[in-house]
Amino acid sequence: MSKQAKKPKKELTIEQKINRRNFISFASFTVLAGGAYGGWRWLYKSPEEVAGGITGGTRKPLRKALNKTELFFRRVFSDNHLVKTYPKEMAVKGARVNSDIGLEAKKKFDPATWKLQVIKKGGEVLQVSLQEIMALPKTEIVYDFKCVEGWDEIQHWAGVKFIDFIKHFKLDEYTKMEYVGMETPDKAYYVGLDMPSAIHPQTLLAYEMSGKPLQLQHGAPLRLIIPVKYGIKNLKRIGTITFSNTRPRDYWAEEGYDYYSGL
Repeated sequence: MSKQAKKPKKELTIEQKINRRNFISFASFTVLAGGAYGGWRWLYKSPEEVAGGITGGTRKPLRKALNKTELFFRRVFSDNHLVKTYPKEMAVKGARVNSDIGLEAKKKFDPATWKLQVIKKGGEVLQVSLQEIMALPKTEIVYDFKCVEGWDEIQHWAGVKFIDFIKHFKLDEYTKMEYVGMETPDKAYYVGLDMPSAIHPQTLLAYEMSGKPLQLQHGAPLRLIIPVKYGIKNLKRIGTITFSNTRPRDYWAEEGYDYYSGL
């Protein structure tokens, strides 16, 4: 006895096809939305970092993810990764002033009394004047300064490359360490930098802005310009520089921001 031939499947109407697609789309959206909400609830209820550490103010799983991301980017980071630069005429005439943390706003600051202090092994302190820094080869950069708050601005800076500063003052051995720490003279603002970013060829110890001497509100007499990082790492008025193999303290990382803050 021969098997009965199957009847051809009836083709869906256009309206049925649309309804099926709508159902699949709605079901997929519901599943994804539910998963996203569940993930958010899990992250929201996860434990926070312990206060008083190098980083703080965020959930432990998020910090773990940020740390893993830093390790990835540090592995692929290269001196060949250069930030885009622009002609001088494209730079703003007066760069935006965003914060005065660490600038001793309530105190009178005399740049003439300032000296950069570099803490060496054994506690030895190298003191460098602005005149000594300005005697080194000058480098200029015009680039798009980016703030974590969402704004950006093409700015013109000039100073000495940090790597040139390192070589001139025979600090080469310290570049084998993992991190550089910088603080303002009043120690109110401080940043920690991974060494590859610190000695990147576009990182400057800047003493000029828009072709003029640096103003107090922008960090005079000397500030950090590190184009491969967001603005929170561009320390104004450098007071001390340290080197270490462990993360130095960082003002905004203590408030929950990404320690690496790279672009």
